Amino acid sequence: MIKIQAPELYRDSGAYEARKRQSLRARYVYGLIFFATNLLAWFIRDYGAKLLGGLHHIPVCGAGDSKCFRSGGVLRVSLGCFIFFWLMFATTFGTRKLQGVRNSWHSGCWVLKFLVYVASIVTPFIIPNIFIQLYGEIARMGAGIFLILQLISMLHLISWCNKRWMPDPGSNQCGLFGLFLSTLSFIASFAGILVLYILYVPNSSCVFNIFTIIWTAVLVKIMMAVSLHSKVNEGLLSSGIMGSYIVFLCWSALHSEPRAGKCYTEMKIGKDGNWATIISFIIAICSIVSATFSTGVDSRSFQFRSNEIQLEEDVPYSYEIFHIVFAVGAMYFAMLFISWELNHPIARKWSIDVGWASTWVKIMNEWLAFCIYVWRLISPALLRKQSASANDEESAST
Repeated sequence: MIKIQAPELYRDSGAYEARKRQSLRARYVYGLIFFATNLLAWFIRDYGAKLLGGLHHIPVCGAGDSKCFRSGGVLRVSLGCFIFFWLMFATTFGTRKLQGVRNSWHSGCWVLKFLVYVASIVTPFIIPNIFIQLYGEIARMGAGIFLILQLISMLHLISWCNKRWMPDPGSNQCGLFGLFLSTLSFIASFAGILVLYILYVPNSSCVFNIFTIIWTAVLVKIMMAVSLHSKVNEGLLSSGIMGSYIVFLCWSALHSEPRAGKCYTEMKIGKDGNWATIISFIIAICSIVSATFSTGVDSRSFQFRSNEIQLEEDVPYSYEIFHIVFAVGAMYFAMLFISWELNHPIARKWSIDVGWASTWVKIMNEWLAFCIYVWRLISPALLRKQSASANDEESAST
């Protein structure tokens, strides 16, 4: 993206810098709002039925725990978060200049936006349950869209790392730092596979885990071979980082298996749970917020044209993309809290994204990431081959 100086009409550079800093700081405030909403959804799911008895008097809630607590409470909080960020998306759509009114709305007016947020969270608790169930079905699709957006952002990051630290094939640069990162990534990938086998294959009867881990190792080797092919010549850095990513997805899938399974082992500490469970739950919450935030601020990954000219007075990132990512992120965290199960959620206290539905979603996400990455590697070669064949046919015809 090309940057040029602001025109003469925009002389107050101090005001411009202040607005730019305010816009950049606003991202973290929205991140904190999203983090607080995650905690609210967890609180209502695990402790709401005991500590928020007043909600039982709301007509749409009644005496049942499933309508406004547990899975129903998570979906209602998620819907409120979705409404808030959708309103922010609608009111900031098309914002391009820092001196515009909509930029001031995005970056400031926090008291008014806090009232809008509270109204958005409260509104789903007066909506009949049938609409909440409908939202749950839509949230499944929205969560899938979020996973695809996250994958696109990841591929954009890998491409950026490869261009920055790996030399061009025709240059004389050695790219030692890129080679070091490539080696580190592949060591981490295969070491991770070994650790997964030790942790999640306690006996030979764990056929599903054995297949998943071995197949992940095969995918890493395939990506390595394709990236080194003479017609692709992508190098090892991108495939190394992608290999580490799909090993992480494999671990996440195996970690989501039901705790009662014979292939899941853990050291229990205490009566109701263990410190590892609590720590992993906190890390999972932070990961959701971090993934949503990083995907939201990476607006360049979702631009159709990369050569757009950016003026110094333009907004530093796309507000509409930022808010729409947080909106579908609200759907995503709802699915994680109820383990993708709308009718028979199996989530326990201090647990998140546990169950066979969650496991298969992550496995499919891993395979999809592999397919998209390999297609990204071989598609330029295929297009060059088709172009060369078309040129040959044209030459033969003339």
